[in-house]
Amino acid sequence: MNNTIVIEPGAQRKNYWKDLWKFRELFYFLAWRDVLVRYKQAAIGIAWSVIKPLLTIVIFAVVGKLLHTAVPQGVPRIIFVCAAILPWQFFSTAFSESSNSLLANSTLLTKVYFPRLIVPASTIIVSLLDFFTSLLLLLLFMIYYHYVPGWNLVLLPVFLLQSTMISMGGGIYIAALNVKYRDFKFLVPFIIQFGLYISPVFYSSNYIYQSTRIPEAVKFIYSLNPLVGVIDGFRWSILGGKIDVYMPGFIISIILSILFLILGISYFRKVEKSFADVI
Repeated sequence: MNNTIVIEPGAQRKNYWKDLWKFRELFYFLAWRDVLVRYKQAAIGIAWSVIKPLLTIVIFAVVGKLLHTAVPQGVPRIIFVCAAILPWQFFSTAFSESSNSLLANSTLLTKVYFPRLIVPASTIIVSLLDFFTSLLLLLLFMIYYHYVPGWNLVLLPVFLLQSTMISMGGGIYIAALNVKYRDFKFLVPFIIQFGLYISPVFYSSNYIYQSTRIPEAVKFIYSLNPLVGVIDGFRWSILGGKIDVYMPGFIISIILSILFLILGISYFRKVEKSFADVI
């Protein structure tokens, strides 16, 4: 029997995606571990994934009421705000957790071989679990206000996928930078805080796009925020309305979400083999 080991150039790169599937059990383990660690010593456990967005929704609804921000006719303000808070909190949590995932698992990276992409990818699962738990809030608000969404609701997973691609792409890019340049971990909270103000969370993009006082160049720059298309997409899926106003933002957001994911994975793969040496 011929037990010959053939070493060929680029074999590791060629087999990388096969290795991702081969190490899928490690992916499940890391995701489940993150879930347990997050809620293990919490007094009320997974209920935090409901309480946190609930408090945010109430505060933003009150602020919006005081500032007299417009909401679509016939739509309760609390549902209007909730439809934006849920995708925003999913993005902010997923982006933050994936960005810091390699540093949090530094000891694991230096001990055994596995595709390092598994580490930031597994954190997305925890954020998705929080999102689906928080989605119960939206359902309860709809029941309380007797609000029935239209057919647009079937497209909600499309915008959730977009948000996942954006947070994953941006998260793994920053995670790779974090390994070598530790000051990038201080940039993540700033990006999230700044992004909250330039995203249509407690106001509507209708005000931006239909305003005659805002220059077209500013509207275009505003639409370059990929979260604009995602949040507008969530609102349109849940609240309905005319899609033509949001269409340019949707198209830009789709293109940017794909671009973010491609660039993030490309850079991650480029520097991945040096992680164990510099972390």
